[in-house]
Amino acid sequence: MLPVLLDFGFIKLYTFGVFVVLGFFWGLFLLWKLIVLTSYKEEDIFDGVFVGLIGGLIGARLMYVWLNFSLFGFNILKIILVNGYPGFFLYAGLGSGFLCFFLFIRSKKIPFIKVIDYGMPGLFLALAFMKFGAFLSGSEIGSPTNFFLKMIYVGQKESRHLTGIYEGIFFIIGAYCVQRILFLVRREKLPHGFGWYFFISFFSLAYLLLDKIKAHPLYFVGFSVNFGISLLLVVFFFLYFLVFFHRIIFKNIQLLFISLEKYAAKIIKKATRRPEKKAHTR
Repeated sequence: MLPVLLDFGFIKLYTFGVFVVLGFFWGLFLLWKLIVLTSYKEEDIFDGVFVGLIGGLIGARLMYVWLNFSLFGFNILKIILVNGYPGFFLYAGLGSGFLCFFLFIRSKKIPFIKVIDYGMPGLFLALAFMKFGAFLSGSEIGSPTNFFLKMIYVGQKESRHLTGIYEGIFFIIGAYCVQRILFLVRREKLPHGFGWYFFISFFSLAYLLLDKIKAHPLYFVGFSVNFGISLLLVVFFFLYFLVFFHRIIFKNIQLLFISLEKYAAKIIKKATRRPEKKAHTR
């Protein structure tokens, strides 16, 4: 693990912080590449992103403090000093960030549902960088395991899961998929906001699958908060996608049965012809 990337004596560059900054700028760059394809003003969109970022950081921190109130209490210094007392609740950060972005964009009379899809590839990319940084810095470790993909983190005696790597790979795949979805939205093959719905469902699925192999999941009244929220969101959006695509799904199932029926008919026909050919040769 490499908590400190560069140490100049008078200043230290922390690995996690460097990756967060890299993810932020690469995410903004990808957003800019996509937003120039539209007629929206770039400064309005980027101002909205910064407002959403500030709101997201505040929301993520405050919710984490509330869920771990016994560790923080009403100590303002502990709440503010993130380096000394780290911790953010990512779901709260995303929720408050989207809300602040929505309120700002609405004040500019820009339709939220038509512009939000353009930010999802960059957001997935930023989250991937953040997760890779958390893995390299050792700030987010996995649970103990005997799985062949494992490593011993600094300060730990047991081999553990590479949770940060898994999450980063998930989000890279998500960035690719949601960008493909965006262009389907632009060609009006999918409705506006579909990329945002996909982001929430895919992000929730990643957290749902990987929650059990994290070393320190957030608990509230004995339940994993991330697992509970992820499960609700995955079920909700599964039903949404099922309703939206039900015609396509049923049509493909029907075509599958038709093709299987034709294939079975061909096999039966060949099987009945073989004895006739043998009798003719004799």
